[in-house]
Amino acid sequence: MSKTHSAAAGEPATQAKSSTVGLMVAAVGVVYGDIGTSPLYTLKEVFSGHYGVQANQDGVLGVLSLIFWSLIWVVSIKYVLFILRADNQGEGGVMALTALARRAALPYRRLKTLLVLLGLFGTALFYGDSMITPAISVLSAVEGLQLAFDGIEHWVVPLALIVLVGLFLIQKHGTARIGILFGPVMVIWFVVLGALGVYGILQRPEVLEALNPYWCVRFFITHPGIGVTILGAVVLALTGAEALYADMGHFGRKPIDRAWFALVLPGLVLNYFGQGAAILADPEVARNPFYLLAPSWALLPMIGLATLATIIASQAVITGAFSLTRQAIQLGYVPRMFIQHTSSEERGQIYIGAVNWALMVCVVLLVIGFESSSALAAAYGVAVTGTMLIDTLLVASVMLLLWKTPHWLAIPVLLGFLLVDILFFAANVPKIPEGGAFPVIVGIALFILMTTWKRGRQIVVERLDEAALPLPIFINSIRAQPPHRVQGTAVFLTARSDAVPHALLHNLLHNQVLHEKVVLLTVVAEDSPRVPEERRFEVGAYGEGFFRVILHFGFMEEPDVPAALKLSHLSELDFSPMRTTYFLSRETVIPTKRIGMARWREGLFAFLLKNANGNLRFFNLPLNRVIELGTQVEI
Repeated sequence: MSKTHSAAAGEPATQAKSSTVGLMVAAVGVVYGDIGTSPLYTLKEVFSGHYGVQANQDGVLGVLSLIFWSLIWVVSIKYVLFILRADNQGEGGVMALTALARRAALPYRRLKTLLVLLGLFGTALFYGDSMITPAISVLSAVEGLQLAFDGIEHWVVPLALIVLVGLFLIQKHGTARIGILFGPVMVIWFVVLGALGVYGILQRPEVLEALNPYWCVRFFITHPGIGVTILGAVVLALTGAEALYADMGHFGRKPIDRAWFALVLPGLVLNYFGQGAAILADPEVARNPFYLLAPSWALLPMIGLATLATIIASQAVITGAFSLTRQAIQLGYVPRMFIQHTSSEERGQIYIGAVNWALMVCVVLLVIGFESSSALAAAYGVAVTGTMLIDTLLVASVMLLLWKTPHWLAIPVLLGFLLVDILFFAANVPKIPEGGAFPVIVGIALFILMTTWKRGRQIVVERLDEAALPLPIFINSIRAQPPHRVQGTAVFLTARSDAVPHALLHNLLHNQVLHEKVVLLTVVAEDSPRVPEERRFEVGAYGEGFFRVILHFGFMEEPDVPAALKLSHLSELDFSPMRTTYFLSRETVIPTKRIGMARWREGLFAFLLKNANGNLRFFNLPLNRVIELGTQVEI
């Protein structure tokens, strides 16, 4: 009896342990692909000659110490121990953090606006990162072929392009099947990184002295001419740190931090120190220390494994861009796009064609334009450090205003984060003329698009309100002169709760009829990722068959209006498909000289609105039960 009892009791624990390990393996495949491929190019860039760092003991130990303590302070302490706790109902990423910061700063209007703008610019920089990561990662992996075969240099760019274009072409088919391999492959990758590192360290064990922060200080003293500039290369070891937070919603905080401390951090540190040991043994290794660390017989297998790892890293960034775009659409900062689900089981696996092809074009242009991973490294640091700095500013508002963290604890920690982020960002500013302008230009362009769309939608609502008829007056007029009523339920989508939708007025004016039941429906996007079913539906009755319905959706949810209405369980309303008609209003904006936005922004907004995906698809409305009525709006 006791044996049977203990087995049954231990079974849930075994299953829980198995589940935790599975989540850790999956997190390694998705979350750590970007930072996990940084050893391919970080030390190569440091000792490329551009920064003037000598491949001697002072140079190698100083740089290794900077990399190690940067990984500890920025990734381990800032992101894993602090920022991962700033979850928005389990979701992470710059948009989720912006929503939290906006909620924290509600009493302070100007601060709230500033934090939202910072979050939008951080989002824009993430897209720049999404373009650079596939380009630099795959290029650095394929460049290993130059060490294996003579005269193959001119094939590096074409081979990298073939890999990258193929990666973007398979996106629409989804990654559910091949995604199963991501975790195990990346686990093998980090184990191999660690094993190669141990192989190098055993040759020159004195490289372990770099664990002492003394070598960081000594480096700055002995290299006064380089100073902070070297941080522009060291930051390449931190690329992908933001992904820890961005992908938290898929795996949860614990599997991510456990995977970091148990596998990823040891593998990275060992490999960097192994590369440093190889450089100390032979300074010529500095031209490509990652591949030259490996024994000659392992070179080709390492190129194959590295290429596979960079494809996985690129895949994670691309899908991250899809998820971020969906969040931005829900929060009203990006025009509506068609979102395709690539898995019937995982709701998070989506595909957005417009984003995929735009990323592909930019990545191809980057590879053709820069031609090497070293040239791309300049562009990379600006996007990464800009995003890290914005994350710190946003989480500061959350800690001080939302969590009410004691000032004696929060301010020293935040100042430490801010100081390091500013130093890294300042080190990358000189790179802007050398290629770092690319993510800045992309960020500014996307920031303009997002703010123009948001402001344009606000102006359209304001213009429509100017000519809107108050709902009580309209209902009183119906009581006085009842129009002809037809059976069924008419659902009018509207942003205002106290005014008559233009589509309703147009339908009554042209068709001279009104449905038996009229529902004025507003869909509200909350700043939380998901809304519980009990808070989904709000309803109010105005009399004369008029009802006010408000549906609440989170920024990670898809607003399926018919499905949500079916859950209402209202005896007065019948939302059955054959008795419900949806009326939509499609606005056509006309730029004018009225006060609103600059004329060029009004023209840009008109273009975006014309090409945006309509409400019909976005709200999952039935095609054969929708009537769309047009309205011209002067802005």
